[in-house]
Amino acid sequence: MNNISSNQYDKLVLFDGVCNFCASSVQFIIKHDASNSLKFASLQSSIGQQLLAHYKMSNNLDGVVFIENNQAYFKSKAAFQIAKYFGGIWRLLLIFKILPTFITDFVYDIIAKNRYKWFGKKESCMLPSPEIRSRFLEI
Repeated sequence: MNNISSNQYDKLVLFDGVCNFCASSVQFIIKHDASNSLKFASLQSSIGQQLLAHYKMSNNLDGVVFIENNQAYFKSKAAFQIAKYFGGIWRLLLIFKILPTFITDFVYDIIAKNRYKWFGKKESCMLPSPEIRSRFLEI
């Protein structure tokens, strides 16, 4: 990963590949990404681990990371950055951005900390369908 600022890593969603809620969230993002420009990699992948190290983030994160314009966003800030790419009524989720970050991160943390208990966990990372495989940097 010589050129970390490469376009290959722009608009990249890093997600927990063994989390059922996260896998469903990725499917939701893919379905509602109006520009079809978002890319994906699991936090557990070598690319995910290298990017976490580059941005000096823990490799034991409870949540999603979004990389855009060589900047990493985490927790609710990542969710809001991703929602900017949604089409239709789903863009209205951005209205919650007016709330203070400590509130949106608090809600985010509750979901993130309970995601395995509430939604379950897979034994291995999700495998994307052939139709969307090109949007995943590492399978």
